[in-house]
Amino acid sequence: MNTDPCLVGFFPESLMEACQQEFRRETQERNLVVHLWFRSYFSWRWAALCLLGLAVGACVAHPTGSQRFEYFRIQMGTRVQIILYADSEELARQAATAAFERIQNLDEILTDYNPESELMRLCREASRRPVPVSGDLLSVLDRSLGVSRITDGAFDVTVGPLVALWREARRTKRLPERRLLAAARARVGYKNVLLDRETGSIKLRISGMKLDVGGIAKGYAADQALAVLKGHGILRALVAAGGDIAVSGAPPGKVGWTIAVQSPAVAPGEKMALILHDCGVSTSGDTEQFVEIRGARYSHIVDPKTGRGVRHSATVTVIAPDDTSADALATALSVLPPKQGLKVAESQPGVAALIVARNGDQLRSYVSRRMQSYMSRH
Repeated sequence: MNTDPCLVGFFPESLMEACQQEFRRETQERNLVVHLWFRSYFSWRWAALCLLGLAVGACVAHPTGSQRFEYFRIQMGTRVQIILYADSEELARQAATAAFERIQNLDEILTDYNPESELMRLCREASRRPVPVSGDLLSVLDRSLGVSRITDGAFDVTVGPLVALWREARRTKRLPERRLLAAARARVGYKNVLLDRETGSIKLRISGMKLDVGGIAKGYAADQALAVLKGHGILRALVAAGGDIAVSGAPPGKVGWTIAVQSPAVAPGEKMALILHDCGVSTSGDTEQFVEIRGARYSHIVDPKTGRGVRHSATVTVIAPDDTSADALATALSVLPPKQGLKVAESQPGVAALIVARNGDQLRSYVSRRMQSYMSRH
């Protein structure tokens, strides 16, 4: 029997289809409008990680007083979806509204697109003196530095100068100039971020550093939204922000939330489905956000050490005890060589990973022992 609180089971495709058919029948009878498939408004990652049958309770009758509600907004540059079970519509609406407000507040703090966000103000000021920051920014940077240490810098929030160059490269279809890459790399390095937990402040050792928390922010926001829902007494919920998904307790009558992972390693038309609760899952890769220059394919994910867009990684799916960890690790494992990435995943408690690496036109899958063992039992 699987006792892992996060990894509950592998959902057979035939049973998934049966549930979907039953779900469609029930929703037609109840005149409900339910979205079984979602696609990101701006983010490619929604194409990599799809949600199938999120209202899995439709396969069985719901207990009295446990109703399913679904809400979405465009936030953090993507479609944010909240699905929850509550005793009343009023409670569900209040809880979802509070969760969305929490995400909006975090976006205002963490975005690098607004020069007046707390993150961007920190970048301008922290090279001169330690800057006190909010609890959220301190937490995100603290968690980021932790992942940087365990991945030997494969995840690095100081990568901002390089990200800016590759955003321009995707727009112009031209590789960044070597001198610009060298200048950007000189301002990258997580060890140049000095975090003081006692004073709640951040100091940047090098002038011109730019922090980019895009590889962890959505996972953190999903976790925080889930915490808000729990604070309102909602114990069965799913929050999806692009390719980052945080789940709490399972839907009524079910052992977990059914999540289908769409991967280049899976045959066309087929999907790998997971049943999860009380954890986070994130997919990262170059399925849509990439650029081809002079016959070479470069991901939007940048290797902090080389300064270049990653070329070997197709997709990485990570399951972790929380979505903050899953998000950051999915980014890091996209940068690391696959075997090294597996070692990192296997060294972390409760983490499972599926890495699909690209070698020219060929794809090869690497599965961590936890994920492999989990899949083999079902």
